[in-house]
Amino acid sequence: MSQAAMSQATSSQATARTLTLCADDFGQSTDINQGILALLSLHRLAAVSVMSQGPDWAVGAPALAEHQQTADIGLHLNLTHRFDSNTYVRPLAAWLVSTPLGWVDRQAVRDTFRHQIDLFVKHLGRLPDYLDGHQHVHAFAVIREILVEVIAEYWQAQDKPWVRAPDKLIDNGRVPFKAWVLRTATSGFTAHLNKAGLRYPAGFAGLYALTPEANFPEQMAGWLRLLPTGTLIMVHPGEQSSDISDPIRDARYAELQHLQSLQFADRLQTAGVRLARLSSAV
Repeated sequence: MSQAAMSQATSSQATARTLTLCADDFGQSTDINQGILALLSLHRLAAVSVMSQGPDWAVGAPALAEHQQTADIGLHLNLTHRFDSNTYVRPLAAWLVSTPLGWVDRQAVRDTFRHQIDLFVKHLGRLPDYLDGHQHVHAFAVIREILVEVIAEYWQAQDKPWVRAPDKLIDNGRVPFKAWVLRTATSGFTAHLNKAGLRYPAGFAGLYALTPEANFPEQMAGWLRLLPTGTLIMVHPGEQSSDISDPIRDARYAELQHLQSLQFADRLQTAGVRLARLSSAV
């Protein structure tokens, strides 16, 4: 490459928008793990959220650890997905109703958050780079207070983790009612993080219908074109699966196929987007 071309490439990289593509649900199943690991090998992800209670977290952790220099690894706090009879969960609808009223068993939530952090540390050997929540419950009223308390408890002698802020939702993903519910349930979350001195991404996206018919490639193309730098985009990739207990298994495979495609690589380049870890930017 000529010196002029090298200079142009360096300048382009310096001025590129940086977005963080974050894959959720690692540890939930082998199919999900394999899909995420395949994308990490292609450098198509910059963050991975772990469900540490999942049946495939312990077995998947060593392979995930091999990518921790190129992607943030965080904890996907769970209060809604039942893995076994010992999992403390409630339906999402129950949390949506009870949290604004303060009807929350604070000790039960605190204990399950501690347990999930301990499981993460047990198999990865360190604390998470960041925290978020399955179905965004970490940002609901009352639960957000417990989240901050647990962070203060575990992160005493090191930098605090960054936290996903779903109330920073930028695009409704063509599901306006779902977006309204999310914004309502998480309203005021970033103000709460600011008060606690915690960091968070500049924006949030990735909400959509989670069906193959929703045309994930075109949704992603729009996000790449329009989202401001510093935005986190959540995705849910996974290998093809026959697990009927996973209602979004078909969407997971559609996402994986697109994210590992040459078309996606071309669209990143055309949009002037560089995928980047948030731990070095927030």
